[in-house]
Amino acid sequence: MATIHPFRGWLPKAEFADEVACVPYDVISTEEAAEMAEDKPNSFLHVIRPEIDLPEGTPFYDDSVYAKGAENLKKLLSSDLFYQDEKPAIYLYQLETENHRQTGVFTCASVQDYDEDTILKHELTRPDKEDDRTRHILTQSAHAEPVMLTFRDTEDIAFLVEKTTITQPPLIEHEGEGGVIHRIWKTFSTADFVEKFASIEKLYVADGHHRCKSASRVAGELRAQKKSFPGEEEFEYFPVVLFPMDQMRILPYNRVIKSVTAGQWDELRKRFSLEKSAVKEPAINGSISVYYSGEWWSMSLPDPESGSVVDTLDVARLQNGVLEPVFGIKNPRTDENISFVGGIRGTKELEKLVDAGKVELAFSMYPTSIQELLDVSDKGELMPPKSTWFEPKIKSGFIIHTF
Repeated sequence: MATIHPFRGWLPKAEFADEVACVPYDVISTEEAAEMAEDKPNSFLHVIRPEIDLPEGTPFYDDSVYAKGAENLKKLLSSDLFYQDEKPAIYLYQLETENHRQTGVFTCASVQDYDEDTILKHELTRPDKEDDRTRHILTQSAHAEPVMLTFRDTEDIAFLVEKTTITQPPLIEHEGEGGVIHRIWKTFSTADFVEKFASIEKLYVADGHHRCKSASRVAGELRAQKKSFPGEEEFEYFPVVLFPMDQMRILPYNRVIKSVTAGQWDELRKRFSLEKSAVKEPAINGSISVYYSGEWWSMSLPDPESGSVVDTLDVARLQNGVLEPVFGIKNPRTDENISFVGGIRGTKELEKLVDAGKVELAFSMYPTSIQELLDVSDKGELMPPKSTWFEPKIKSGFIIHTF
């Protein structure tokens, strides 16, 4: 059963939340982070993207990058901008757009739950990214950003969430990029939340596989140093936002091919009977849209390669039946001829990239569903890379967990 762990969070004072809050580290490049943080000395980007404060050309994994991140975090937390709660709390985090709202429980999850598969994964992690996050956590003695998890909701948990949000105003209300409203509540009445989540059989990683794995590695390393037991120390827990699965919204994660030969295009048209179409976003599973030389085409995906849950996903059918046999892309994680475009950028971004000659062909996908994510996780299978794009994104800098 799931363990949640209330903690003494560090929060920006409400009047400084707009100055501090920033997008997560993994949705922007160093160049974009530097531009967004320009003339914003209190932006949390200085903590999660500390390379922006170092001389240009500093190696990404240089010791100075990790030292700078720790220095910037210490400076923020010791300033008048932040305060730490005097006792452990449970926080609630709400995301609201014009036509969507989701409210999650912001707390800590257990490394032991992750290691023992109470928290289920659906993606592989890369050792270099694991190493990077692990070093940041160890150097900062903090988990600076939360992981997004999902779960099958219960009436009891829904009641606790609603009770908290309707009986008090939010501590923080922030309008972020794209008009997304971010709200934070807090309660020190934590026992009921802990009890009700103990009845949840499984939690699922939605976004943040590398942060989960790094938290596990950090706990293992510090446990060995301190000769402590699992669950005994604060570093055994890492911050998460737990959103009910029926509130999650997944957008497609589209694919672009940088170089396409005439023979490959002809083979694609012949093998899959492409037809010109005005449809840019497929309406059903098994159908995708293709943009090439200024024109949109529709095609049906080949049948699944096997009966496994993961092979029935559109992203797997595209990889196994199209990208590898037609374009020779065997490993989309490492092949430089393929790139990925998050669904929030839409088909306009696909057209822009092709029309500008930056890529030659784009695949507009139907989104993976939350149920498919749970099914894959429950079977212990792994999705192809970049299978899900959750939107809206949680922001960084609202609540920090230190140990």
